Amino acid sequence: MAAPPKDLPLALTMGEPAGIGGDITLKAWAARHEAGLPRFVVLDDPARLAALAGKLGLAVPVQAVSSPEEGATLFDRALPVLPVGLGVPAVAGKPDPANGAAVIASIDRAVALVQAGRAAAVVTNPIQKSSLYAAGFRHPGHTEYLAHLAGLSDEPIMMLAAADLRVVPVTIHVSVRDAVDLLTTEAIVHAGRVTAAALARDFGIDRPRLAVAGLNPHAGEGGAMGREEIDVIEPAVALLRADGIDVSGPHPPDTMFHAAARRGYDVALCMYHDQALIPVKTVDFDGGVNITLGLPFVRTSPDHGTALDIAGTGKANATSLIAALKTADLMARNRLRSPAP
Repeated sequence: MAAPPKDLPLALTMGEPAGIGGDITLKAWAARHEAGLPRFVVLDDPARLAALAGKLGLAVPVQAVSSPEEGATLFDRALPVLPVGLGVPAVAGKPDPANGAAVIASIDRAVALVQAGRAAAVVTNPIQKSSLYAAGFRHPGHTEYLAHLAGLSDEPIMMLAAADLRVVPVTIHVSVRDAVDLLTTEAIVHAGRVTAAALARDFGIDRPRLAVAGLNPHAGEGGAMGREEIDVIEPAVALLRADGIDVSGPHPPDTMFHAAARRGYDVALCMYHDQALIPVKTVDFDGGVNITLGLPFVRTSPDHGTALDIAGTGKANATSLIAALKTADLMARNRLRSPAP
């Protein structure tokens, strides 16, 4: 994959056209100067965004462009959109499987532009998975589909980042009961290795500090409340330490997320979904960013869903998308300084 020059824009996908993706895209561009945003081009339907801007009363001129390079040159004057045609007109709050192909085409083209060195990173607006499944989509979600497009055999890793907290869940979208069964030493080691490498390369942290959470209350209390710490987590910590990674734990989960504890590590490796997402959403509900680690290109996303209930009303908050755009730019610039071997 070609290394993108510093002046290339980010590629922002459409997301679910019936959701708030369009709302927050328009709001982000309107706040570009105040927020210090990097340049981006949107893979979307220009007519849809122009009509939405009028409905929301936003003074956002929408301009169809033929290339990301053209989009970069006019970003200060207009929101540049690389056209992706919809199957049917989008209706706010009412996803239609007929638009599933357009949603996927937007992702495909964004990834292709980055892989060709014509965009700096991929930023994805939220998708409505139920609508995509109805259209025949066979991947569990964004992350798995991006791994497929990248040709990866290893699982990429999801990291959530807020103002002063980064978390990585080792198991993700499964029940708590299944998470216990799926939690293995190998899975923890894989997540730790990918995370440490990404923090060094994409975030410029020379020696990342990983704090590993326990699974059980009080980190198992020496086996009195479960043996997962002894049998599964401690061996993973030992293997990561043998790799030269600065890692500690397993820590009692109830005492590792307060402000003083957070200053002692760069990322918390958590054992299941809510153990990671509850603290990060509590610390910074509006500004969290979803980051996929382990891909050959940079990908970030707002840390929220499609919010169908407020789509097209002007109530959507663009803070998370703004943070996702700025994070993607930071990561892409760090990769230029520290390319993969």
